[in-house]
Amino acid sequence: MKRVTMDFRNKKVLVIGLARSGIAAAKVLATQGAQVWATDSKSADRLELSELSGPNVTVMAGSYPNVAELKPDFLILSPGVPHNIPPIQAALTLGIPLWSEIELAYHLTETPIIAITGTNGKTTTTALLGQIFVDAGRVVTVGGNIGRALTQEITDMAAADVIVAEVSSFQLECVEAFRPKVAVVTNITPDHLDRHGNIANYIAAKANILAKQTSADWAILNYDDALVRGLSGGGQKIYFSQREVLAEGICLQADWLVIRQSGCELPVIRRQDILMRGNHNLENAMAATAAAWVMGVQPAQIAATLRSFRGVEHRQELVAQINGVSYVNDSKGTNPDAAIKALEAFAEPIVLIAGGKNKGCDFAEFMAVVKNKVKELVLVGMAADEMADAAYRQGVLRIHRADDYACAVDTAAALAVPGDVVLLSPACTSWDMFNSYEERGDLFKELVRKRLQDKA
Repeated sequence: MKRVTMDFRNKKVLVIGLARSGIAAAKVLATQGAQVWATDSKSADRLELSELSGPNVTVMAGSYPNVAELKPDFLILSPGVPHNIPPIQAALTLGIPLWSEIELAYHLTETPIIAITGTNGKTTTTALLGQIFVDAGRVVTVGGNIGRALTQEITDMAAADVIVAEVSSFQLECVEAFRPKVAVVTNITPDHLDRHGNIANYIAAKANILAKQTSADWAILNYDDALVRGLSGGGQKIYFSQREVLAEGICLQADWLVIRQSGCELPVIRRQDILMRGNHNLENAMAATAAAWVMGVQPAQIAATLRSFRGVEHRQELVAQINGVSYVNDSKGTNPDAAIKALEAFAEPIVLIAGGKNKGCDFAEFMAVVKNKVKELVLVGMAADEMADAAYRQGVLRIHRADDYACAVDTAAALAVPGDVVLLSPACTSWDMFNSYEERGDLFKELVRKRLQDKA
């Protein structure tokens, strides 16, 4: 079931970035007989290096090797590594290939890969699709930008017949042969422009998911998103739409999610029976339905999962209800478009906690929605001043500032009344105050649950 499609024995590989994916890549390359130099700009005392040992691995923490002298066959880059650092610039000058960890993973297996990308919705779609396969009795492994590194999942899996992988624009920047059997693009809105420089570069990175596909593969695309609809590639295209009744694809017909293909219409589930709320989650359900369908899962099996799947942690996650106020963790809302989707999912009055580190995004459209959907806005983090300025320009006046998350939760709780929702949906990354959006969301949940315990 598994094979190595490239002989890595005696290859010289430089792995840059020793977080989750970098360590996984270094380990698997060493076991395949490669000579690995594992490096990170952080010093050894700031890294977890216990898994990197053995004669095939040389760890260089706090410095980089001279690429011209080392002459590696290729580099493996962790997603967060900027491309302007000396070893990467040297590799580009010398024509040395740059791989992401998902490119390496692709060379480690013959199992069909379903790769899911998009600005928003990719984590929920990945988790949902994985659960559909599990509920249908298929043996599946899920990894990539969600959970464990894809190379680690592939190395450890015993007999999976399908791989579901969330892949980011950072990972897709550095692929060569990567060819998923099914590629899913949920949507594209401006994001990570501080890394990619402009929207064109961001779209180009996302489009790499389709680049190597052939007519034997499938491309699942959001018809309602003009940027996604315009993507080109060699795979057979299946569109999904919640706005249009498509002649072919996944769409709504008389409030039913249906599969329309070759003149046939297969009902899957009534819209109101999908457990996850919000139009964005309807799109996620459609994308997962399309991917499951082309991989042989029947509509009744798909519907069974859609009736029971509650979503993923840190995405519109109900934490607690205290004194009639619902506290919802949407820490994964790391850009304005994701936060807008969260706001639109609620009919109740909202006290919003937002802020963090901006990724080069404009907050004007977000604050226009805030004006109509939010009764009180609590701002925290590095982008608070920028967000406050955007809010004032859109006519948002009820703005409160917090120095930290404890203060933000206390402020929001004091402003909320029974029937309200206190929503954490930051519209920013967490990197000003936290290591990840998960860490941010976990703190929010801890603070809310402490309030619940104090009440008890």
